[in-house]
Amino acid sequence: MAKQNIQPLFDNVLVKPLEGEEKLPSGIVLPDSAKEKPQVGLVMAVGAGGTDDKGNPVKMVVKVGQKVMYKKWGGNEVKVSGEEWMIVEQKDILAIVE
Repeated sequence: MAKQNIQPLFDNVLVKPLEGEEKLPSGIVLPDSAKEKPQVGLVMAVGAGGTDDKGNPVKMVVKVGQKVMYKKWGGNEVKVSGEEWMIVEQKDILAIVE
């Protein structure tokens, strides 16, 4: 499959989720069905920005390459080159992880 080029619109951000912990501190390995949805990912692309309810421009704060934490149930899952990625609104990004 050819690599897809996805450019989010407005204030949307394309995030590649980073794998969650597969092993508990006690050494128990979690099956796929018990793993929590990752909430940290790598920003792969950002939109140009949008406007708020009053028509004021919304500046994009996150940049490609940053690691971010996003809301657990926010965004939309999309398939990119066979992998599950997320498109989330910038307001659903909670923090930049350094």
